[in-house]
Amino acid sequence: MKYIPPFIISPTVLNLLARISEAVGRLSVEMDQAQSLRLRRINRIRTIHGSLAIEGNTLSEEQITAILDGKRVLAPPRDITEAHNALAVYDELAQFVPHRETDLLEAHRRLMIGLLPDAGRYRLGGVGVMQGEQVVHMAPPANRVSILMRNLLGWLADTDIHPLISSSVFHYEFEFIHPFSDGNGRMGRLWQTLILSRWQPLFAYIPVESLVHQHQNEYYQALNQSTARSDSEPFIIFMLSMILDAVENSAPPHVTPHATPHVRALLKTIKGEQGRDAIMAALGLSDRKSFSDRYLRPALAEGLIEMTIPDKPRSPMQRYRLTAAGMKLRDEM
Repeated sequence: MKYIPPFIISPTVLNLLARISEAVGRLSVEMDQAQSLRLRRINRIRTIHGSLAIEGNTLSEEQITAILDGKRVLAPPRDITEAHNALAVYDELAQFVPHRETDLLEAHRRLMIGLLPDAGRYRLGGVGVMQGEQVVHMAPPANRVSILMRNLLGWLADTDIHPLISSSVFHYEFEFIHPFSDGNGRMGRLWQTLILSRWQPLFAYIPVESLVHQHQNEYYQALNQSTARSDSEPFIIFMLSMILDAVENSAPPHVTPHATPHVRALLKTIKGEQGRDAIMAALGLSDRKSFSDRYLRPALAEGLIEMTIPDKPRSPMQRYRLTAAGMKLRDEM
């Protein structure tokens, strides 16, 4: 008999499914009407930052942006390698087929090259999932990994369950099997993105991983609840909730081809080279997080401003200045 993962499609799941489908429809129209290349770039950076941060990577979104732009970044070498690998794999996402085992192994190899001696190969030893010093999940024995993964990939190839649900089921089952010696979390999130993007290409650029990072404890709790119940419904509900939030927060009005009102205000404010505190004071702002999220990061990601010390984003001597593109846009206002 063919393997069928245990899960329940509850009314909560169906309600989330309907809401996501409606939100995706609206976003598709908005994205078609907008020149969304910059939005896609920003969301791709947020996706990679979120997925890597869950695994302990210390790079900021600004540093990942700098790496994408080919700039030098001062950070732990492993963190930089992880970012380089993730940027390359996400850029090549469309070439992978979700149910093809060779593609799964190749994606893991590219994601973990230079980080893991057995990159692209299933683990040969036992592995447990740790939460602090406590083992919260002992994965199946290594000699079962190959058959379990083939069963799971076979189910994925044959299932007619909606991709929003099947991708979440696959993600949970993948984490339960934990087929690799390392990189399982980022691979599970990558593969769910791949499955979703095959259904709706927009998902290649919707930063679900960024929201998962913000709700990291709930992510692990949902995994543990699903394991305890031998039913992935808790994890399905968690992931669908994250997907819904990500879709609803990905609308182009946050970043338009002519820049948001917040970014426009920032461009008008910066005089020469200025530090964060001076710019915030000039704008009459006191909330550093709001300033970073609404003003600084979008302007940096769009290439309208730049750091004077790009390889040390957190330097107390850091200053910001307009780029040529920023000056041009400011002069057109």
